[in-house]
Amino acid sequence: MAEEKESTSIPLSLAENGGEDPTKSTPSSPNNSSTRKIWVSKKFMTGCVVLFPVAVTFFVTWWFIQFVDGFFSPVYAQLGIDIFGLGFITSLLFVFFVGVFVSSWIGSTLFSLGEWFIKRMPFIRHLYSASKQISAAISPDQNTTAFKEVAIIRHPRVGEYAFGFITSSVTLQGDNEDEELCSVFVPTNHLYIGDILLVNSKEIIRPNLSIREGIEIIVSGGMTMPQTISALEMVTRQNDRIPLNRIA
Repeated sequence: MAEEKESTSIPLSLAENGGEDPTKSTPSSPNNSSTRKIWVSKKFMTGCVVLFPVAVTFFVTWWFIQFVDGFFSPVYAQLGIDIFGLGFITSLLFVFFVGVFVSSWIGSTLFSLGEWFIKRMPFIRHLYSASKQISAAISPDQNTTAFKEVAIIRHPRVGEYAFGFITSSVTLQGDNEDEELCSVFVPTNHLYIGDILLVNSKEIIRPNLSIREGIEIIVSGGMTMPQTISALEMVTRQNDRIPLNRIA
């Protein structure tokens, strides 16, 4: 008799799993699951960090374009012209021609006359004066009302420094000798609110920073602070600038 071959039957569950016993399959480790969650969380936060400044910049730019465009877009809407951005371009040209007009003798005279009326209004004159000081500080024409220099003073305690702007100077007469004092504006919240300190001119550190760089440092909360700041008047014998952290 021919030997009958024993038939081997494979369970359906093993056939579906490729012949492997499900009881012998290694389950996923809890450590691997937590590692994946941490990896996904880190990548998501990285995306947020990258996209946040882009979104803020886009939002502020879009809001500014719509705000400026709104000055002249109603005029074009009355004329039946509906082109987005045309009011924005018109506003830029208007600002340019205002700058050209005010630079002339007639324009400056009319502007001074309008300023005279504004400064006699009870509440508006304070708001206008504060706004004008800020605009004069970043103006390309550094007149007498603008910030003179960026200053670093020891404030509020010895060993601590504060950023400020030199606005004017005054001579304090004494019995022995006169003392030159500089009026330093130190912002405490933003550029509209701050303290006015009279500091001896010899105790003021004048860094190699422009007015705009100083304003950017204060407005950004110190995030745009350069890694090294040099004092202009304090140089070594080799004419090298001394970093701020080396000034006693």
